[in-house]
Amino acid sequence: MTIDWSWLGDHTDDLASLTLSHLQAALSAVFLGLLISLPLAVVAHRVRALRGVLLGLSNVLFTIPSIAIFVLLLPVSGLTRTTTVIGLTVYSLVVLLRNTVEGLDSVPVKTKEAAKAMGTRPLRTLLTVELPLALPVIMAGVRIATVMSISLVSVATYIGDGGLGQLFTDGFQRNFPTPVIVGVVLTLLLALVADALLVAVQYVLTPWTRRRA
Repeated sequence: MTIDWSWLGDHTDDLASLTLSHLQAALSAVFLGLLISLPLAVVAHRVRALRGVLLGLSNVLFTIPSIAIFVLLLPVSGLTRTTTVIGLTVYSLVVLLRNTVEGLDSVPVKTKEAAKAMGTRPLRTLLTVELPLALPVIMAGVRIATVMSISLVSVATYIGDGGLGQLFTDGFQRNFPTPVIVGVVLTLLLALVADALLVAVQYVLTPWTRRRA
């Protein structure tokens, strides 16, 4: 299996466009998943009766095959990028919700009691104490969700989207391995670069972990 380097040179613009489209779909899903999971995680952390329900529901959604989710969404959002993003958001919720809950659980009780003793209101305690201390665990979930979303975008090729996944379809249909190889390599590079950038963001946002070390 060899690469046709001339094909690669002739399709540079197309590859850049597909890579950008792939990345936009994945990051949009993770961003929306984070926006949804944060308030749900706070509710699950504070209201123990709802904890099992929310986590269980997210686990059930995760068991639905990705293609099935996209197909179920077609009558609602059609063959659009919206369908891709919604489907990927559903999958990211499982990781993001669980990690955010576990991050909030990891905050020492004494720390929260100290904030309460100082007269800090619950919302301010959440924003300035609990979420910052939970950030390492939350960021671990964001990293997993991002890499997972980048890998799953290609499945949306079946509904006419899919970013770099279109290269897989093109290569298989024409029995031409070059687009397939290039698509795999670019997808892996996207995942590696995104994960490295998130590690750097976590490093900047959690200076107290460095001082502790």
